Amino acid sequence: MNKDKQLRQEVAVEIENHLNLVKQDPYRLHYHLMPPVGLLNDPNGFIQMNGEYHLYYQWMPFKTGHGAKFWGHYSSKDLVNWKHEEIALTPSEWFEKNGCYSGSAIEHDGHFYVFYTGNVKNERGERETYQCLAVSKDGIHYEKKGPVVTLPEGFTAHFRDPKVWQQDELFFMVVGAQTKDLKGSVVLLKSNDLFNWDYVGILAGGGEGKLGDFGYMFECPDLFNLEGKDILIFSPQGLEPKGMNYQNVYQAGYVVGHFNSQTGAYDHQLFEELDRGFDFYAPQTTIDTHGRRLLFAWMSVPDQNEQEHPTIEYKWIHNMTLPRELNLIDGKIHQTPVKELEHLRDSEMISYSVKLNKESRELDGISGKTIELMLDQIEVDEGWMEISISDAGRLIYSSDQKIFTFERKSYVDGTTEKRQCKLEELNSLRLFIDTSSIEIFINNGKETFTSRFFPNPADQHISFSASKEVSFTVNKWNLG
Repeated sequence: MNKDKQLRQEVAVEIENHLNLVKQDPYRLHYHLMPPVGLLNDPNGFIQMNGEYHLYYQWMPFKTGHGAKFWGHYSSKDLVNWKHEEIALTPSEWFEKNGCYSGSAIEHDGHFYVFYTGNVKNERGERETYQCLAVSKDGIHYEKKGPVVTLPEGFTAHFRDPKVWQQDELFFMVVGAQTKDLKGSVVLLKSNDLFNWDYVGILAGGGEGKLGDFGYMFECPDLFNLEGKDILIFSPQGLEPKGMNYQNVYQAGYVVGHFNSQTGAYDHQLFEELDRGFDFYAPQTTIDTHGRRLLFAWMSVPDQNEQEHPTIEYKWIHNMTLPRELNLIDGKIHQTPVKELEHLRDSEMISYSVKLNKESRELDGISGKTIELMLDQIEVDEGWMEISISDAGRLIYSSDQKIFTFERKSYVDGTTEKRQCKLEELNSLRLFIDTSSIEIFINNGKETFTSRFFPNPADQHISFSASKEVSFTVNKWNLG
């Protein structure tokens, strides 16, 4: 038996051995993508092809910690109903023996071409890195072609996460990198055939320009056109907190600019965080047949108390965000849940028109742990309004300070911790609560807060409060 088949059999045994335990977890999610067992992290190879969406993911099936990653695989025709497919890639070859790390997918000549980082460590812990290619007819069974890019001069072996696209009759690749003087950077390569790649240079960071001194590593770069602008999404590591910004251990965000495919130059604006919550990292996008730019992200952050999650005793950890559509409005990315998610709603909508005056109130039927809430026509002229979710989360908007706050009870020590952003006015809120996750979309996705939280499973109450006069409409659906 070869190494690939051996690893697949071992994973099948691991899933079977822990299937019942995983299902017993009260914090298991209902409509988010999770691993069958073990650890899930970065979204990989997100693509729509032949009418079907494919989302691969970093997967460590043998433990709830990181290690030699596999590529797990989900597929869907509608972004709502997902099938867990067989493993796409196992770390079975010499060039990936310590992990098939993150990467992307592109369609070419009717085939799936996936590019990923082969991670190799020797007995002294020294790292080697290879950008590798695998090809498939059906998106399920892959033939590995091996390394197509080796480490260029001037960079450490922290060189990973290739994202590939076609533009102006050429193929381009961006890779997250670290220079020898420990500057985060995005590297650009180009190719005529997807097999032979030429190094172009540093696209952003690396000690030069607006991102010249912006942390020690850039992960998961993604360059694409949106509303006539070229957006570079990436995840910088090593930023110090600055006011309300950069509060997580590592960040995820973007710059808006112009990419010259002839010269490889990229002129861009300043960095903007994509999400203000506790748990959002390594986003990846694709474009679908409707022309939408869609995004998934990992609902966690590396090295941020991962091993304190209460799901670990049930042999699993982490999940993806909901799929989101991106739009660029007045130079800022807005994120909205894809329209297909409305199919999760049950037939009964509960609706209220609410006025509060120096009071706190619960509304009959507005409760639950797998729900969608939509607040509209919000008016907070003075003071603050608050939404309290079980014993574990609070949303607060201060019209006086122009600040939106999300608070949660820490799953590490039970204390209250918060994330915030400046917000001139609050017009609308859309909340997706799924047992132990919350995704908050503010003012039609102008700001988002994405977080895991762990309420008392028996406590499903939601209350609304105001320090002065507040009014809003609220609709609520149970989600399947």
